[in-house]
Amino acid sequence: MKDALAPPPRSAPLRVLVTSYRSHPHVGGQGVYVRELTRALTREGCAVTVASGPPYPELDEGIALERLPSLDLFSVPNALMALRLRHLMSAADRHEWAAHNTGAFGEMTAFALRLEAFMAANAGRFDVIHDNQTLALPLARIARRTPVITTLHHPIAIDRDFAVAGAATRMGRILSRRWHSFVEVQARAARKLEHFLCVSEASRLAYAQRCGVDPARIRVAHNGIDHATYYPDPAVVREGDSVVALASADVPIKGLDVLIGALDVLKQQGRPVRLTVIGQLREGPAKRALERAGLLDQVSFVSGLTREAIADLYRRCTVFVSASRFEGFGFPAAEAMACGAPVIVSDGGALPEVAGDAGVVTPAGESAALAEALGALLTDPERRARIGSACAARAATAFRWEDHARAAIDLYETALAAREGASLS
Repeated sequence: MKDALAPPPRSAPLRVLVTSYRSHPHVGGQGVYVRELTRALTREGCAVTVASGPPYPELDEGIALERLPSLDLFSVPNALMALRLRHLMSAADRHEWAAHNTGAFGEMTAFALRLEAFMAANAGRFDVIHDNQTLALPLARIARRTPVITTLHHPIAIDRDFAVAGAATRMGRILSRRWHSFVEVQARAARKLEHFLCVSEASRLAYAQRCGVDPARIRVAHNGIDHATYYPDPAVVREGDSVVALASADVPIKGLDVLIGALDVLKQQGRPVRLTVIGQLREGPAKRALERAGLLDQVSFVSGLTREAIADLYRRCTVFVSASRFEGFGFPAAEAMACGAPVIVSDGGALPEVAGDAGVVTPAGESAALAEALGALLTDPERRARIGSACAARAATAFRWEDHARAAIDLYETALAAREGASLS
């Protein structure tokens, strides 16, 4: 929410430190968010530096990167034997090693401890810190000296609950709870922090419900997308009965099982549909579901694609589907819309916000409803064309990184004004 205090006049660019505990440029959305946010902030006149743990982001020229190395225990042959004498002198290293080797995920707290040491050694270097959902308790201590603005994507408590519910055994549920033990720490940290930028209204409400964060402290600004890559091309002819979906993981929250169920319904009705999934098919629930339904010959999985190749798929497909049970935003749906693809999304989380009045929305988790919507759209080319045009028009105006960056800068100024006001009182 906008603070009543007026921002102080500035004669120099805002010095922004963007922080992210890991920022892989090609896997997951963390590195993408860091790259696009820093690019947009720089264009708005901010002096931007990034502090990240590995994997490190790819940044535009002129944006400095401060590497805060972790133990990177996922990449070593034996994480238990990775501890060295020098690591015992570091609270961050000790925490990361102990958490990893007891089945927990401790990278967020370890990164925040390293960031705390970095900020102590660089006092006064930055005006604000913009953190990418690390949500670790040391950030509350850092915020006492330098204002911290946190981007909220979606509460990982939702992923945890789906993961625990989907575990096949009691031991699997125990291990999943242990892995997600950081979730409660993140909730505690969120209640101690003050300024938040959230990528959707659905996530804003979910953070209020799951973490006890005052929703009035959370400002919503949708993510942008890369319009230089994702755009409609009238010269490309869309293929018939070709459905595309993206599944970053074979877990219940992503809803691939719902889409497979919908394809099974259509097959039983005598209308087989070809599906291309951007992702990898491994031994797991999706493969077993495809085998039971006899759909392996109708579904192909592709991975390792460039963004340009993904955009080409979006331009050629008949329909794009996102059947997730919850999304904090939903980049694939937004990017497919930008390419002019008619989209069908579930009502899970922020997906209806992304689709707006342009796309088709079905109830999350309901294969029969998805099959009905998909079948109706596949048999109506004129309606598909109308929806595709509406999707492209919405994406062009609703998902712009410059808008997201300006909302962030507004929050920076609000936080700095509040700090200035507090120091004068």
